Amino acid sequence: MSDSDSAETPADEPTDPSVADRARDVLSENGTGMVQDLLFAFAWVGLASLLYDFGFPTAPRWVLYMFMLAGIPAYFGFFISLEMARERSRR
Repeated sequence: MSDSDSAETPADEPTDPSVADRARDVLSENGTGMVQDLLFAFAWVGLASLLYDFGFPTAPRWVLYMFMLAGIPAYFGFFISLEMARERSRR
């Protein structure tokens, strides 16, 4: 048996996809959603930081953390209302 024979995998055995293949699949399926999530996160963190630094400069540090935590319901509220608006416009 030569080395080239042992390196080949039979056609009936599934091969594990590489990390690049898996990343490509995830991005092709969820690309726009991931970009929207990232943009929302940047906008929210930027807004919360600006509010904390300039709107409430004497506030304690936990106020910033509360602003950041408020991003969780804001995220879901924004995207749920966006989906509802899209459904209304389809009717």
